[in-house]
Amino acid sequence: MLNRAAHHTGSFWDRLSDGLEIQALWSQFFSEARASYGLYTREIDWEALNKERGARRFFRVAKLLFWAMIMKLSPARRVFLLLALFFALLAVTDYRAGVSISPGHVEVSAPNNLLAVLLAVGALVFLLALELADRVTMKRDLEIAREIQHWLVPQTPPRVPGVDIAFSSRPANTVGGDYYDAFLLDGAAPANPAERLLLVVADVAGKSVPAALLMATFQASLRTVANGATSLADIVARMNEYACAHSLGGRRFTTAFFADFNPATRALTYIRAGHNVPILRRASGELERLEEGGLPLGINPGTSFPSASTTLAPGDLLVIYTDGVIEAVNERDQEFGEARLLELFRATPPESAAATLGRFTSAVEAFAGTARQHDDITWLVFRME
Repeated sequence: MLNRAAHHTGSFWDRLSDGLEIQALWSQFFSEARASYGLYTREIDWEALNKERGARRFFRVAKLLFWAMIMKLSPARRVFLLLALFFALLAVTDYRAGVSISPGHVEVSAPNNLLAVLLAVGALVFLLALELADRVTMKRDLEIAREIQHWLVPQTPPRVPGVDIAFSSRPANTVGGDYYDAFLLDGAAPANPAERLLLVVADVAGKSVPAALLMATFQASLRTVANGATSLADIVARMNEYACAHSLGGRRFTTAFFADFNPATRALTYIRAGHNVPILRRASGELERLEEGGLPLGINPGTSFPSASTTLAPGDLLVIYTDGVIEAVNERDQEFGEARLLELFRATPPESAAATLGRFTSAVEAFAGTARQHDDITWLVFRME
């Protein structure tokens, strides 16, 4: 009987915790609580609160946090929550009234108003059920949006002789604002010696749904613009004009890195539009930074974007990434940083692009541990064979 009860208890706990250890559950809870606290405290004027001291400051902060939280609810649910809190307060008052203390003896009776307890608990559970229903509906819609976003980016790289490509993207939320692509210009076939391969990694300012929507429009525009442009500079200039028309006055700008690769000559022409600097490791082990470029897209119409070129050789490794990589943080709020990324480059042996991608991704995940992911993480690994 005891073994059976223990088995059922263990099964219940595994189902409840998804098999996570206590330490992992606590780290996850702490990470989520910190993220929620950050969400609510954005609306607090901390400069005004710096004038307050002691208990007065504590109660002011508690009041502002309460209002920041309750205003996230609909008006009807705000009233419902206040009613639930009122009944809970009434139950606590009745509980205290039912406590009698005499020398050497403490007697606690049941709450005088059991109805208040039931109403408070029932109201809170009902309110939780409403919020969960909204969350489930929203999650289902976001899952559909994620599938659509998944369709917009390539799942397999184009086949180009002498080139090995791998890429991946992991949004911080269900959907994200990062974008990657690799495709042949003008519908060229690999057998055509005049073919050109376009590589793009972009990051729309912001996260989640707004950034994902702009990412989708960026993808559609790029495909249209690229096949009608005469040069890489022309592609970037047209994309900047489009981004400026849809950036909400520069508030939704896009950083991007564009590279035009010619397999016949192994020449790589690139433009960096405010994006993180890609790293090129030569077969000799020497590291180079591809820095040439200008402002992010969507800041100023008519911006000139200077380009640069380099010639690649067998064994060269190019990694393009978004800022979610170097800004990934661990439980101690330490950033992964570019220094750790450069160490990965130095320690990476000759291997396939997919193996290098897995190595880099695992390193960032191991560093972050159970800390919450704060930004989208995207990689494009380009290796010359």
